[in-house]
Amino acid sequence: MTVTLADVAARARVSPATVSRVLNGNYPVAASTRERVLRAVDDLDYVLNGPASSLAAATSDLVGILVNDIADPFFGIMAGAAQTQIGGPGDGSGRAGGEKLAVICNTGGSPERELTYLTLLQRQRAAAVVLTGGAVENPEHQAAMAAKLAKLADAGTRIVFCGRPPLPEGDALVAALAFDNRGGGRRLTEHLISLGHRRIGYVAGPRERTTTRHRLEGHREALHASGLDDFPAGGGPGDGSGHRAGDDDPLVVHGPYDRRSGYEATLELLRRAPDVTAIVAANDTVALGACAAVRDQGMRIPQDISVAGFDDLPFSVDAVPALTTVRLPLFEAGARAGRLAMGKENPPPGGIATIAAELMIRGSTAAPRG
Repeated sequence: MTVTLADVAARARVSPATVSRVLNGNYPVAASTRERVLRAVDDLDYVLNGPASSLAAATSDLVGILVNDIADPFFGIMAGAAQTQIGGPGDGSGRAGGEKLAVICNTGGSPERELTYLTLLQRQRAAAVVLTGGAVENPEHQAAMAAKLAKLADAGTRIVFCGRPPLPEGDALVAALAFDNRGGGRRLTEHLISLGHRRIGYVAGPRERTTTRHRLEGHREALHASGLDDFPAGGGPGDGSGHRAGDDDPLVVHGPYDRRSGYEATLELLRRAPDVTAIVAANDTVALGACAAVRDQGMRIPQDISVAGFDDLPFSVDAVPALTTVRLPLFEAGARAGRLAMGKENPPPGGIATIAAELMIRGSTAAPRG
């Protein structure tokens, strides 16, 4: 026999409306009353009818987390941390009441898939959407994203960006948690310059990504400040220079954020400029490929050439030698995004928070040999 909401209400000695409020988590209920309802739910093994509930409410129990690649630790760490805040009430009881179902949407870096997932989440009346990682810098896609997110917000969906800056237009956000990629990139290159490196190669990510541009701009700012760069510091879309950072620069090679790209791009850098004494990689995974390419060319790290990464992914400290990198607090940012998505935390002032990046100096960088 199917247990109904009325059965739970009778068992807990409350009204069906009170049971609904406890299970939906959308109205304050006295702690003692909530405890009685949750005990009745457990005793009767009651299961809330999700589709019917979502039809009656403005939103459902679904939260979408969009990632480029769930196999990439950068995204996996943030998504997992967000889910810890989304999947339960946080009281450790494991009981029903206030939970949301977190669904990971793997876009594969495709702008079209990103929009498709947002449409599907809109149809499901998602309670919240968390978008992780850098955004595509394409005006048409940005306009489409702004329009789609506005429709979601109008329907009551909370929108949170984690690890990406806000869109140039659009005010549908609850919050944007943006990493200081530019500042991290600048401090990493300043570290190499302080060691005495003057010819520094850079293995960059895809040209169209905000993360790529910001990290490369920070690198260029450091070079420019030391008189080591003939290109405009911070060049890029909208800066007035008309120059996109890294274009036509023989010391910069673009590619995907993966190990193979790091390997192939490093070989290309060494072919173009065999006198480079250091290589900065777009992220730690790319840096692993760079290290492999350097070793395959018969060179030692850091005695012959220094290598640095970005993100401080878990494996970076276990590389040999341990990887100098820039630490982004991925877990902390993901957990905060989850709290914001659930309404457990107030948005930062103005809705935007810049999350600091920390330089982690390890054995893969050293002064160049004289």
